[in-house]
Amino acid sequence: MTSFEVCFGKLYNFTAGKDIDLFDSVHYFMLSRRLLRIKVMQSLYARNQSEQADLAGGEKELIRSIGKLHDLFIYQLSFLAGIFVFARKRIEDGKLKLLPTYEDLHPNTKFIDNLLIGKILMNRDYQRQEDKLKISWKEQEEMLRRIYNGFRAGEEYRAYMAVDGSDFVRDKDIVIALFKNYIAPDVILQSYYEEENIYWANDYPVVNLFVLKCLKAIGDDWDESALLPDFSEEQGFDESLDFALELYRSTIRKGPEYEKMISAKTLNWDMDRIAHVDMILLKMAVAEILEFSSIPVKVSFNEYIEIAKEYSTPKSKIFINGVLDKLIAELRGKNMINKKGRGLVE
Repeated sequence: MTSFEVCFGKLYNFTAGKDIDLFDSVHYFMLSRRLLRIKVMQSLYARNQSEQADLAGGEKELIRSIGKLHDLFIYQLSFLAGIFVFARKRIEDGKLKLLPTYEDLHPNTKFIDNLLIGKILMNRDYQRQEDKLKISWKEQEEMLRRIYNGFRAGEEYRAYMAVDGSDFVRDKDIVIALFKNYIAPDVILQSYYEEENIYWANDYPVVNLFVLKCLKAIGDDWDESALLPDFSEEQGFDESLDFALELYRSTIRKGPEYEKMISAKTLNWDMDRIAHVDMILLKMAVAEILEFSSIPVKVSFNEYIEIAKEYSTPKSKIFINGVLDKLIAELRGKNMINKKGRGLVE
């Protein structure tokens, strides 16, 4: 399943074995294990490249990279608000034409007067965080125009503008429709974020879910003094952080031991020619299989092959599949895999 499928509201629930519609399940939020594994892999790769020996320093960088999710959240809120700011500027520019039309001089301002966006733009916490990140969309006006024009041509916008008067529920619904159907799945916007921060390509889907949850949670009584939500306040965040840190520590702590195990299964390979990412993923996989008793072997096996397909060489999937297959067979033969919980006992 690709990140774009997640953007459209689908995520595979490995424990339940079924698809769930996250965009329609506002109460549901989690940092996916795959995203956390990718962040650990990236942190380990950076550590190897810099030959950094300071475990604590590496852990801080890992925590910081997870924390960067919140920066992207503010960027996405800002882009959403930017659509309305652009629409307001467009109306103001129309009034300044040499030969303005009647519509230019008497525009329908219902969209730009949206009550939900007005609350966000006036919120002091939002203003502070946007200023802190120095976010500006002046150089991206064409992207704002393209998404805005696409939205205006849609049925949701026409139906919304056809109803007279302001209503907070309708205003919230149209903002959610704009974000869900036009902003979140936009490939060009995602590419822009990837250029800004290479790690944001992985963060984009889960941040979109968080933005949607935030929009749905804002009520009519939400005002300029309210605080924006933070990932660290979400249920399960501490558990997710613990998983990432323990995987990072275990892979480093027993890395030499795991490398010997891997070397024994790659006798026909020159160790120096094995891709660094492949070796990191193999070590992480062994650490997870041996140290994380509640995660099924099959889940770990499949996850690292999927990550290899996206982040390593074209042949990595086959290589990692073969090595892990041999390692798991040997570890099971030596009774070294100990899983706990219903359905996990080896």
